[in-house]
Amino acid sequence: MPVYINLINYTDQGLRNIKKSAGRADGARQLAEELGGTIERFYLTMGNYDIVTITEFPDDATATTFVLRIGALGNVKATTLKAFQEDAFRMIVDVI
Repeated sequence: MPVYINLINYTDQGLRNIKKSAGRADGARQLAEELGGTIERFYLTMGNYDIVTITEFPDDATATTFVLRIGALGNVKATTLKAFQEDAFRMIVDVI
């Protein structure tokens, strides 16, 4: 299943309601599962991003649906990167 890295920052609204963020993370896990995906890893981070997640979804459209639905709640903004595992990396660079 395709892997996605989500670089997430809290919005002002999300920070005002920070004590509810663990519950929102649970809701995000549930949404991912409803869409046929998973949140494989969840990290609170220091630096340019507040949270980094590693997710898997059946396809790009489903991953995008997930990120848009989470973002529409107004608590976070996300940048999503499609990730290629090492075997795919090797196949890609072999054809260059």
